[in-house]
Amino acid sequence: MTMDHEQAFVTLATNDSYAKGAMVLGKSLRNHKTSKKLVVLIGPHVSDQSSSVLHKIYDEVKLVDVMDSGDTAHLAMMKRPDLGVTFTKLHCWTLTHYSKCVFMDADTLVLSNIDELFDREELSAAPDPGWPDCFNSGVFVFRPSNETYGKLLQYCTVHGSFDGGDQGVLNGFFCDWSTTDITKHLPFIYNMSSIAIYTYLPAFKQYGANAKVVHFLGQRKPWSYTYDPKQRRVRGEIQDATPHPSFLVDWWILYSSEVVPLLLRAYGDLPFHSGCEEGVAQHALSSMTSEERKQKWEQGQADYMGMDSFDNIQKKLDVFLK
Repeated sequence: MTMDHEQAFVTLATNDSYAKGAMVLGKSLRNHKTSKKLVVLIGPHVSDQSSSVLHKIYDEVKLVDVMDSGDTAHLAMMKRPDLGVTFTKLHCWTLTHYSKCVFMDADTLVLSNIDELFDREELSAAPDPGWPDCFNSGVFVFRPSNETYGKLLQYCTVHGSFDGGDQGVLNGFFCDWSTTDITKHLPFIYNMSSIAIYTYLPAFKQYGANAKVVHFLGQRKPWSYTYDPKQRRVRGEIQDATPHPSFLVDWWILYSSEVVPLLLRAYGDLPFHSGCEEGVAQHALSSMTSEERKQKWEQGQADYMGMDSFDNIQKKLDVFLK
């Protein structure tokens, strides 16, 4: 039996937006009591503040910069500059101090303990909702190996990616997934696309309650919206193809309650946009005395997004003028 410390959940954050996703994912794994290590690969565009928060949530934060590495990845990159983020993701195979890992995209959210995924073999993944003969690369089980890493890079350089991203590369490389071994087909509840809910609503009603991982596929990510913590309402143009509202709210509840306080601490006096309307940022500021607040105003550091927003000042004025 392999030891838990030799196994890890791995994710990737290429910028501060995806870092927010990684923070929520890490918290959701911890809250559901995973016994595995948590690893996040970060790109060079992730800020020091985001990095310091990730260090509080993850056991290992590893900077991967394909552009700077003098290894085979760099050579591959020269030939295929279009696959930059893909090469960064493939770095997960270099985590050879772990015997087995589960990769999860930063736009996933864990709804219950999923440690049983480590009973599966490489390469296990769930079918893609758009083309079920392909697996979706948002959640997959793999075995770190420098040999596999080298072969993947070589494959990339020669064949490229049929969809321009890592999913095309991985499906090309692990091309027998759809036909060979059904135990490598993860049930859809381990990578339930928020878009698929709408395309087959009866199935969602039948099986959705068992979902263990929700994946916010599509252009708009949870962090692209804004959130009103008081009313627990997500705002933004919610169209048909948007994530099932309750999962989106679940993401925001976790982000606003457990991640934003860490971010506010990391940013200190620097401006930081949390995406939360009033609410959270306000709680952090309402502990300020009126004297401290007056000083902030005089130094030109009014909290324009929260307590001192135009709407709030207008409300105050309305009360006085009435």
